[in-house]
Amino acid sequence: MMREQAIFAGGCFWCTEAIFQSIHGVLSVESGYIGGHVSSPTYDQVYSDTTGHAEAVKIEFDPDLVSYDDLLDIHFATHDATQENIKDGVVRSRYRSALFPTSDAQRVAAEQGIARAAAELSKPLVTKLEPLAEWYAAEDYHQNFWEKEGQENAFCMMNIPAKLQKLRNKFPKQASDA
Repeated sequence: MMREQAIFAGGCFWCTEAIFQSIHGVLSVESGYIGGHVSSPTYDQVYSDTTGHAEAVKIEFDPDLVSYDDLLDIHFATHDATQENIKDGVVRSRYRSALFPTSDAQRVAAEQGIARAAAELSKPLVTKLEPLAEWYAAEDYHQNFWEKEGQENAFCMMNIPAKLQKLRNKFPKQASDA
């Protein structure tokens, strides 16, 4: 089995994690922080929006089962990449839409994925390509949040079921247990 990694930011990592955990060929998803200037940040530090980190997910996947291009297309279809740094109407840089390519090939594919998504949208895309930076896993209570607690969380219930439905509708072959 082949293994590759991808790192995407697209709003709250709880929502993003739930989507990618529901894709055939994704082996693991870890919520965490990337792209900031503070070493080993905590959630409270990142939440303060002063560290420069994005809430993101690190995805390990089997490219024989799901391609990086498919993951990009799913990412763009399941989050609003036209709203810069916004979640619930509040501007916060930790919720930015960003891609952190792990190789030159991923950088080229990410540029093409952004172009594909931009061609389908009526508003300008705000997703940025950012350099690969130090990855910091989020605290344990953030991992597998949808599975553990999300269905008891009002924010998650307001957002994740609709995102999972988009996944099932637009990518039925890739969706598994969504």
